[in-house]
Amino acid sequence: MPILRKESDIFPESLFDIPTEDAPWEIAHLRSRQEKSVARLLLDSQKPFYLPQVQQKKRTSGRTFVSHHPVFPGYIFLRRVDGLRETLWRANAVANMLEVLDQAQLTIELRQIRDLQLSGAILTPADDLIPGDAVRIEDGVFSGYTGTVVKERGLLRLIVSVSILNKSVAVEFPRDVLARVKPEHDKRRAV
Repeated sequence: MPILRKESDIFPESLFDIPTEDAPWEIAHLRSRQEKSVARLLLDSQKPFYLPQVQQKKRTSGRTFVSHHPVFPGYIFLRRVDGLRETLWRANAVANMLEVLDQAQLTIELRQIRDLQLSGAILTPADDLIPGDAVRIEDGVFSGYTGTVVKERGLLRLIVSVSILNKSVAVEFPRDVLARVKPEHDKRRAV
């Protein structure tokens, strides 16, 4: 069950065919969680943009929810055209604009991401769970258990080491039931 429908992630479809001499790339660094609202505004204003998104599934209470999140949270890729800045400032979501020094390199990298998306590849942000991360199981009979990611097997499964009496046991869980545990500050402070 989708939480929200997937929104447009590119406009126009021929975005990568626009010469950078006519409309150079810019990157808008946005306030937190404003990527989709800015993309909607740009789409309505017919301003070129690219907001690559990744589908994420989460199981809660036996139900699977689907949502779409930016691959690069806090950023949207734009082409500088007339009226772009005025449109962006209407959104009141831009923290700052980043200058792109190597236009050709950014074009190649973004085109590769787009080609991967169109081919059906499953994109996973690099800052996702990696070996060594502390995790908590969020759903199912083991909800609340914690452990450490040991290694990833296959596309969506992780092996988690759960410490019991200073011993470890490997257990395999689907990625969508795991959540990263934020490290807490050491409460034992020297007095």
